[in-house]
Amino acid sequence: MIETKLPKVGTTIFTKMSALAQACGALNLSQGFPDFEAPLALREALGRQAMAGHNQYAPMAGLLRLREAVAASVALHRGVIVDPETEITIVPGATEGIFCTVQALVRAGDEVILFDPAYDSYEPAVDLAGGRAIRLPLTAPEFQIDWDRFEDALSDKTRLVMINSPHNPCGTNLESDALRRLAEFAERYDFYVCSDEVYEHLVYEGSHRSVLQELGLRERSVAHFSFGKTFSVTGWKTGYCIAPPALTAELRKVHQYVAFVAVTPVQHALADFMEAEPNYAFQL
Repeated sequence: MIETKLPKVGTTIFTKMSALAQACGALNLSQGFPDFEAPLALREALGRQAMAGHNQYAPMAGLLRLREAVAASVALHRGVIVDPETEITIVPGATEGIFCTVQALVRAGDEVILFDPAYDSYEPAVDLAGGRAIRLPLTAPEFQIDWDRFEDALSDKTRLVMINSPHNPCGTNLESDALRRLAEFAERYDFYVCSDEVYEHLVYEGSHRSVLQELGLRERSVAHFSFGKTFSVTGWKTGYCIAPPALTAELRKVHQYVAFVAVTPVQHALADFMEAEPNYAFQL
């Protein structure tokens, strides 16, 4: 009999709920994809790039042209300079990037703090790395971090803190004060931060602030983003990770043995579109 490494895990809730919604003809609020088409120019670019012959492996870290487009976007929208060679990695979906981050940083016996409700891939990744997930609730109606409870959960075993802002499903943001406070704790307890920011542009009040913009977190964080969410092409399963060179190097060591590369014509199409429409996310 197989001894499972993930005894608490069955079929993901997204698979169950999406199948049920389809069978019943119901509105599907369980999975994060839009009910409208992606931009025509982006879809046309994918067909054009595939027909042009861009169908073989891309470089492991991603097409440099796309990484340069990402760096330009981060400079434009976040006011942060990142190196496309050493700080940006294109991945086949943010979930893969998050998984690789956890595997790269978490060791047997380490503790990882998660905030509930949390995306369902976080804890299994921790389990597979040999770590222990410490789950802290985000309580209604604010769904913000309880800093006293957070500090009580920290110890010399704390290796990683996983945050999600803008938050899925609560929709809340971690503002500047919260990020500064997190940075203070990170310095004091010497932990890293895995920041899930795939909904960065889907903010309807205020604005999103990235860990990349907080100096105290910049050197301790791996930030994850999704082309699929931003450009309404979730089925393309393409995202990117941004981290300082030392963390990027460790992430890539794992990434190269999990998926190795993201899809080549998709990367070319995204580069085409981002170069032509650098402000697309702010036109919605």
